[in-house]
Amino acid sequence: MGSIDLPWLPFEGPWQGNSVSDVGRRTYEWQRVCRISRREIAAMNGRWRWGLSLNQPASPKGFKVNLLPKRCDHTVEKIGGTSISNTAAVVENVLIGGREGSALYNRIFVVSAYSGMTDRLLEHKKNGKPGAYARFAGARSRSAVVEAIAEVHREMRRINSEVFGHSSERRVADRFVRDRIEGVRDCLLDLHRLCSYGHFRLEENLNTVREILAALGEAHSSHNTALLLRTLGVEATFVDMTGWCDESEMSLDARIGAALSAIDLGKQLPIVTGYSRCPGGLVQLYGRGYTEFTFARIAVLTGAKEAIVHKEYHLSTADPKIVGIERVRTIGHTNYDVADQLSNLEVEAIHSAAAKELLHANIPLRFKNTFEPRDEGTVITRDYVSDKPQAEIITGIRGVYALEFFEQDMVSVNGYDAEILDKLKGYDVRIVTKASNANTITHYLAAPPDVIARVVQALEEGFPTAAIVATKVSIVSAIGSDLNLEGLTATAVQALADACIEILGVHQLMRHVDIIFIVDESRFDDAVRALHRALIEDSRPLAAQRGVLNG
Repeated sequence: MGSIDLPWLPFEGPWQGNSVSDVGRRTYEWQRVCRISRREIAAMNGRWRWGLSLNQPASPKGFKVNLLPKRCDHTVEKIGGTSISNTAAVVENVLIGGREGSALYNRIFVVSAYSGMTDRLLEHKKNGKPGAYARFAGARSRSAVVEAIAEVHREMRRINSEVFGHSSERRVADRFVRDRIEGVRDCLLDLHRLCSYGHFRLEENLNTVREILAALGEAHSSHNTALLLRTLGVEATFVDMTGWCDESEMSLDARIGAALSAIDLGKQLPIVTGYSRCPGGLVQLYGRGYTEFTFARIAVLTGAKEAIVHKEYHLSTADPKIVGIERVRTIGHTNYDVADQLSNLEVEAIHSAAAKELLHANIPLRFKNTFEPRDEGTVITRDYVSDKPQAEIITGIRGVYALEFFEQDMVSVNGYDAEILDKLKGYDVRIVTKASNANTITHYLAAPPDVIARVVQALEEGFPTAAIVATKVSIVSAIGSDLNLEGLTATAVQALADACIEILGVHQLMRHVDIIFIVDESRFDDAVRALHRALIEDSRPLAAQRGVLNG
């Protein structure tokens, strides 16, 4: 991907499209239009399309415009861990799904590790139960390391047995796993022995260990998937981006380019590892969302016409486990602004960094239910706004801490918030939202209780006259591309009151994308059900009420 500097020009109208032949492209930051000469277009040979760089101008005379690959006819699709674990359904509904011949191709699949495998390799995503990584980090004996890796090996072989039965491909799959497992085990044992001398610190190498272990899960599932498809007559290609036994160091973009450069998408079906080795480490950079970022970056670099995520559920108006499967419905269409709010509330849709990649490249993102292939799912685009103002989803996050900072002397004094934020930077906390008035600032933090205790202690030491209290609460939010509906907030408040739910706080911005309610931690499910019933299940009476109010 390259870039050029273009001069400033006055704004002359809205953006008309995204092809190279368009005279310009609307920019969101500066509301300027740049015009590209025919000579410049010809020099590109039609291989590029214009994409906006959201950075500041490169110089007083111009700003930088990124050059993105020309939009192509292929899709880039990610298969989630729970979905890929149901091999028969994935093959029937997604990978083949009745396609024949050329219809099987012009798709790139990025595959997550089998369900629960990354938990075994690292640690459980939700309850923190130690996996191979945590056991290695705390190990004081050779046997502990060997047993941790052996457990992973047994689970991988069990999965191979389920996928391939007693076929010859089972032996191929087992041999692949054995080679990877033995290589990683030997590496960890050598590192353990080296650090036992005292001159080398295990802590300095733990991030690398974490990356190596995470890569095992995606390599296993991707290799199995490609191997299985070849037995079914599909020209599937295993694309290993984990950097296994590769001494070269290259950026993520360079590794993607090298891995896909020789593949003919019209005749081959790439099955790509969700993990890719790169400087800084994908797990270190994006946590457990590393597969999603790999997926998004491949879509951007290859100019995909659409990015598709296959999961075991629809992107629905609420969690069906809370509201009931018969009451929720598929959202259908929304925008990346809504996707940002979902990511902030830790809804398992897509990592925020991955969403930004797709947003800036203007690539639609579609969520499909693996087990309902005929349903078109939900598509997320940049400019979508619902035809009528409405709530699209009710969701939230349990067990966050309301860190309330009260200081009487804060009135009319600037700088308190900045100092608090500076303190928070030193701890592993995530700010979900915040609110303030004349003398109080409340940050809602997602973090373990022991970390919150240390944060409170640090703030009390730094601000000895302030009153600081941390209270565990839940956040429930109504989200939509357009919530500018008269009476909606009042209806939501009344719904919570009717359910006997005390509202501890309300946050609403003038952009009308979300309304946040703070409730007691124990009332999360009740609040979701109450708001879903009032704002989504009974949305038509609400719309009619709006018509009366506006009439």
